[in-house]
Formats: sequence, structure tokens, C-alpha cells
Amino acid sequence: MNRTAILVSCAELPEGDGDDDAVVPALAELGFSVSWAAWDSGADFTAADAVILRATWDYAERRAEFLDWCESVPALYNPAAVVRWNTDKSYLAELLDAGLAVVPTTLVSPGDAARCPSAEFVVKPAVGAGSRGAARFAAGADASAHVAALHADGHPALIQPYQSSVDSEGELALVYLGGIYSHAFAKGAMLGSTMDASGLYLSETLAKAEPPADAVALAEDVLDAASALLGVLRAELLYARVDLVRGADGKPLLLELELTEPSLGFGQTDPAAAMRFASAVRQQLA
Repeated sequence: MNRTAILVSCAELPEGDGDDDAVVPALAELGFSVSWAAWDSGADFTAADAVILRATWDYAERRAEFLDWCESVPALYNPAAVVRWNTDKSYLAELLDAGLAVVPTTLVSPGDAARCPSAEFVVKPAVGAGSRGAARFAAGADASAHVAALHADGHPALIQPYQSSVDSEGELALVYLGGIYSHAFAKGAMLGSTMDASGLYLSETLAKAEPPADAVALAEDVLDAASALLGVLRAELLYARVDLVRGADGKPLLLELELTEPSLGFGQTDPAAAMRFASAVRQQLA
């Protein structure tokens, strides 16, 4: 049976950043006709069997418009309700409340004053992609001006203690396809990195990784908790990327849960991963 799949991008990266190059032939091998289209291009997304968010990295400045578009697409992966929840990093507070090991996160709503930690810390926008708008501050620094700048878009800002392990170990990203663990890769420290030529994300240093047991255990707990909060089965999530760092005590902490449009590190894992992704797409349609 011939099916159609659209991989969704943005105008600046019409065919993604290269991370998904192996996905196209894998989907074709499983009977899909595959094309790329920017989410705001006016393409007919309603007729496709699968519309898969991959590189929609300009959504942060147009989130309301982007969410309206998501709601208009019947066969969107991941679904619009998941995208709405996941594109506001306030979800980290929900996962903290659910008892997960999350990097301590303070939400500062527009109009509220920022209470900066006494140790080194990071300030991030609640709505953002590619680490744009994230800044690192020294212990005791005044970040109120940066917080106020982030509040200009009407969204909260996040304040988190800086995890020094990032300098030596970076981040660990665990990728799940259809709710099942697929592979992992390591990401070097991004704060202070240069912006990609597209202007949409900071350049990353990536490498293949084998996750230790405690990292896998936390990632599994995170997926279970997020699925419960969203009222979905893990298998209903076409893809998920769980980004972890080591805390001061050496234990893993959740930094972010990416359910919307994350790079999935196909270039840093075995060639069969692209086929696992294509098979997970078939699973969603079954």
C-alpha cells in the first residue's frame, strides 16, 4: 500500500539540517512517498497519511500561529495536544511535581521579579528552540534585565542552577521511537556555542553514546510520567528525546523532554535506527 508522508520543516531549513537524511529512504522502503514542506508553506497537509514534525525551529516567535496550524493537521506526529504541552518548558514544573528527578526549575512569570540563586545559574525562555535565549550567569549576578527581555514575548522565564557536569560530560540524549528505546547520543556543552548559519539553533558537538542503567531508568520514568500527564500511551508518541545531565551528587537529572521537533541523532547511531523510525511511523498508522 502506497502512503504519503510529509516531513515538516521551516523556510530557513526546507529539508532539515541533515539529521533526517537516512529517514527518507527508510520510509520509502516501507511504502511511503516522502516529501518535505515548511509548516507555513501553504502545502496541503490534510491529505497526507503522516505529517511528521522534524525541523520547525522557527515556531518560538510564532507559537500561537504554529499551534493553530498544528490543530489543523489531522495526521500530525506528535499530535497537536502534545506539541502544545511540550513547547512551553513550564512542563518541567509539572514533572517536578510528579516526583521526577528534574534539574531544579523556578518559573518567573511576566511581571514577577527574578530571585537569582547564590550559585552559578542559567536563565532560559519557557518558549524557545535551539537554546536561543538561554544565558549562563555567575553566582550572585543580577539577571533581571535578561529575564525582563524574555518576558517581552508574554511567556515565563526559567531559572535553573547550572549543572557543572555539562562542562566535562555534556548532555546525554536518549531517543525513544513509538515508546521504545532506540539509541542515545552525547551532546557537548551548548552555552557559548556559535549560532548555526540558519540562525535557528546553536551548533552542537554530537557523539554516539551508550547510556548507563541509571540514565535509562530515569528516562523510562520520565516517559511514563509525561504520558500520564498527557493522557496518552507511550506507544502513541512517535518520537521522544530525553535529555539528561549529572547533578552535583552524580545522579542523572532531566534537563528537557523533547516531544515536538528534536534532532534524533541518526548520524550518531547505527544505520538501522532510521528503519526503526520508519517502522514506528507505520505503527502509528496501524
